[in-house]
Amino acid sequence: MEHPAKRVDMVPAKRRALILEHLRINGAASIQELAETIGGSQSTVRRDLEHLVERGYLERTHGGAHLLQPMRATFERENSVNFQLQRAEKIAIGREAAKRLSARDSVMLDSSSTVMEAVRAAAERDLPLTLVTNSLEIADFAADIKSWRVIMPGGTIRAGYRHLAGEPGEAFIRTLHADLCFTGASAVSGTLLTDSSLEIAALKRAMIAAARRTILLADSSKFTAPNFCTLCEISAIEEVITDDAAPEEALNVIRLADRTVTLVHPAGLR
Repeated sequence: MEHPAKRVDMVPAKRRALILEHLRINGAASIQELAETIGGSQSTVRRDLEHLVERGYLERTHGGAHLLQPMRATFERENSVNFQLQRAEKIAIGREAAKRLSARDSVMLDSSSTVMEAVRAAAERDLPLTLVTNSLEIADFAADIKSWRVIMPGGTIRAGYRHLAGEPGEAFIRTLHADLCFTGASAVSGTLLTDSSLEIAALKRAMIAAARRTILLADSSKFTAPNFCTLCEISAIEEVITDDAAPEEALNVIRLADRTVTLVHPAGLR
């Protein structure tokens, strides 16, 4: 017998993120176990699993699923699902990052979900800022804050993603000289930062080069094997803000490269 849905109003992206988080921690799970975890029906879980399998997150097993490890180098998470993953960690990292901002700073912001959380936290501080971002979500959020000037560099909207890439954005960014850059990365592997998209990696490199200092915002799940293309070496980054579940060995590599590592503790936000 299927368990009655306890969270019938939960959006699909949230359910799928909960499934992925459960599998990340446990490796594999049955449909019944996943249904109990998310508080939904087994038929709903089956539909969610099919969706995640089709998009390369999972591999189905008899009566359940397990996470694909490592994922393909060009794998990119859906925006809606990625927003929900490691949610408490991203919020805590974003709050810490917002503390680095001062009144009248100019800030480069990439389109990562953790950078979005830094923008939300910055709004609570009510500082006058100039923001340059390729993220439609960040621009839409920031447009309502009267003390912020928001600049979008132009480019083409990538199908399935709410951000811009390509020209004329890259050329425009190379003409700027910002105080700070907040960026994410698909993967941090030793001293190498990588991304799954050539276009986004190129835009991020332009942002990093155009800023006096760059801070990497990366939750602990990002310390993994390299993705498809090189973003930059850790030497291009001044500080890494991550959560306390990040592997100590990986953090020590960054510290040995004389980069600052700041850990946040998201337990109270989960």
